[in-house]
Amino acid sequence: MGKKALIFLGVIVVLALSSTATAQGPVVPQHSDANWQATYWNNMNLSGGSVLQREEPNLDYNWGAGTPGSGVNADGFSARWTRYLDLAAGTYRFTTVSDDGLRLWVDGTLLIDEWTDHSAKTVSADKALAAGHHLVIVEFYENTGDAVAKLSWAPAITINNWRGAYFNNRTLSNTPALVRDDTRINFDWGSGSPAPGIINADNFSVRWTRTLNLSAGSYRFTATVDDGVRLWIGSHLLIDAWKDQAARTYSDTIYVPAGGVAVKMEYYERTGAAVAKLSWTAAGNAPAPAPGTVIVDDGDAGFVKGGRAASWRRELEGYNGDLLWTQNNDYARPNYNWARWYPNLKAGRYQVYVYIPHRFTTTAKARYWISHANGYTLRIVNQSAYSNQWVSLGTYRFRGTKEDYVSLADPTYEPYLTRLIAWDAVKWVPR
Repeated sequence: MGKKALIFLGVIVVLALSSTATAQGPVVPQHSDANWQATYWNNMNLSGGSVLQREEPNLDYNWGAGTPGSGVNADGFSARWTRYLDLAAGTYRFTTVSDDGLRLWVDGTLLIDEWTDHSAKTVSADKALAAGHHLVIVEFYENTGDAVAKLSWAPAITINNWRGAYFNNRTLSNTPALVRDDTRINFDWGSGSPAPGIINADNFSVRWTRTLNLSAGSYRFTATVDDGVRLWIGSHLLIDAWKDQAARTYSDTIYVPAGGVAVKMEYYERTGAAVAKLSWTAAGNAPAPAPGTVIVDDGDAGFVKGGRAASWRRELEGYNGDLLWTQNNDYARPNYNWARWYPNLKAGRYQVYVYIPHRFTTTAKARYWISHANGYTLRIVNQSAYSNQWVSLGTYRFRGTKEDYVSLADPTYEPYLTRLIAWDAVKWVPR
């Protein structure tokens, strides 16, 4: 091969290497490395030619209103970091802080997806990993204002017990006097203290937290307390009895999706006896309905709906594992959504109930119309106040014809598109 041919071949090789270096996909390290491979673009979608590439030891940035580096805009930029991590086998918690959008992949799994404009936001996600090398990719964009991009990881701490924080006041305020693991919330302290010498016998409070791993379904939570209690399942306040009282039991049912759900119980004791107990069980099948009871679910033949088809949303939860919902509307706009439940009744008196599911029920003004033998009756139900339970609309005399029905539409006279309204099941019980 002649000298000119060798030179020409060398130019081709150099060009090929240059093309590889500026490819827009992730720059994947070839081995575990202590540094991140970082690439920056002067746009928010990681496209086109990059303006800066470098190695970075940590992904821990708060640039404020400044720029990440020479040639990178202070606003309207994006970045991608890639790195292999050498980890022992176990479950790891990855935590990101971002302002604005951020996505995190671990071994090809999109673990965190916060690809929106937002102020500084912390998000965590857990992933079980085998021992060895694990590819981590972080993508980020900054729109305007401050810019923050951080990632950290650590072995996830699994708490199989309740973490109890005990306070020497009734308001769960200031620093707890005692933090401990409680295997169960099943206490009857009488007139004594939860921890003599540390916690008062009266005028104390406790916050218990735990993550429960449950199968998808409805669960009944039962709390017995003297005095006050509040119980959250996820973000839903299921039981709220924050008052002085003798020992009393409260129960309610809620639908829980599969996987981990955060549970928090807050309690206070004023004076006298002190009791705090919590238990839960799968709700299972409802008891057999009374003879002659008729139930029409949103998937049954007696359920008819209309309006704008694109507005209807279906979720696999609620009564019999199925419900419909929309955002609230108003009558001035065309194609508002409506539905009717038509029962097959014998003539007579029936008490009417509607089933209110746990989620997709933020309206306080669901307007149910009951068509009965004596005309029409409007009942307004605050759906947000109920969770997986039957709510009575009253007792009426029905004809036993096709003119018997309950109807519900999504105009609620609340600000347009600010509430969620659900359609589930309706029940007629002979009276």
